[in-house]
Amino acid sequence: MTTQQSYNTLLAEKVIKELKNRNIQGYYCETKKEALETVLEMIPGNSVVSWGGSSTLKELGILDSLRNGAFTVLDPNSGKTGSEKDKIAHEALNSDYFLMSANAIAATGELVNMDGIGNRVAAMIYGPKNVIVIAGINKVEPNLDSAILHVKTKSAALIALRYSKTEITTYEELLKKAEASGSQLVITNMSTFKDRIRVVLVGENLGF
Repeated sequence: MTTQQSYNTLLAEKVIKELKNRNIQGYYCETKKEALETVLEMIPGNSVVSWGGSSTLKELGILDSLRNGAFTVLDPNSGKTGSEKDKIAHEALNSDYFLMSANAIAATGELVNMDGIGNRVAAMIYGPKNVIVIAGINKVEPNLDSAILHVKTKSAALIALRYSKTEITTYEELLKKAEASGSQLVITNMSTFKDRIRVVLVGENLGF
């Protein structure tokens, strides 16, 4: 085991311990491949599955596995019009399993997410029977304050860069766009229902 792998393992163990104290079940997978297998094993066949927008899920390769598996999939991007997409997003709140990433995770166990219209954080808070959060070890910050800072600056800024339809020429302009794009900031301190939320930490960099 390399020095980095040892560090990742110890950090993940700390986070998982803190998550347990917050009624959230944690797992650690060293690789994306292992994480993909772990998540798919969590979801029984014939389950209704949906997800929120996430670079992490795309990088993990799990979306194609869900679409091609024995699941009823509510794909938020399958709608051809805005109203169709909105309808699917609402239906997703009744799914058996909802997959998403976290914008940041504090080593003290809090999950921090910023969202635009709020459908992803809405599912985290209420609705789906099970929520599975997949996050690379790069999303873990030492405490809640640093996790919030990560979300408001790095995560939001990179998302703004990815989706901006106009050229961004200064860092100040970038932060302004980032602030405008994340109107909903949600901190999950505790899961009201024990183990409704599961967090799969991956020992690789994923997403922002």
